[in-house]
Amino acid sequence: MKVFRSAAVIVFLAGPAYAQSPNINLLPEVQSKTPEEKEAEAARDKAYKESLRKIPDAKVSSDPWGSVRGVEAPKTSAPAKPRTKTGSTAN
Repeated sequence: MKVFRSAAVIVFLAGPAYAQSPNINLLPEVQSKTPEEKEAEAARDKAYKESLRKIPDAKVSSDPWGSVRGVEAPKTSAPAKPRTKTGSTAN
């Protein structure tokens, strides 16, 4: 009886996990492309690559506060003083 109950618990816990797995078709219906489709895809790829070449390289910093801040690193002030304890330490 314990075996039956433990098997039922495993099935109930595995059900939602199984439902979330993607539907994978290992043998899809293979459809070959026609020569016209291959040529059209090659033309699209060529046009895409050419459009990528037209995009200029970003050499300018995109820091909006760059003109406000100085180029130098901020200077630190005098070293911080160690804290002194005030009051009593007894509770």
